[in-house]
Amino acid sequence: MSTSVSKLRLGPLPKTETVKLTIALTTALKADLERYAALHAQAYGEPVDAVTLIPHMLEAFIMRDRGFKALKIKLPRPRVGEGG
Repeated sequence: MSTSVSKLRLGPLPKTETVKLTIALTTALKADLERYAALHAQAYGEPVDAVTLIPHMLEAFIMRDRGFKALKIKLPRPRVGEGG
């Protein structure tokens, strides 16, 4: 495993329950996600595609957002099936 690949922020992927969403990406972002997926597969020895990585990347982003952490305690948690 090379040094650059071992420094990926997103570690091995956990198994989770999912809900399907549809999103639109720029072509440049899609290409970057595909490159990231290739590096992730190389780093962890398991094939993965960009679609699988996106929820984990979003979760990692939200978990590190200090502003969101500070504000989310003030808002009620949406019930499953609600939200937007």
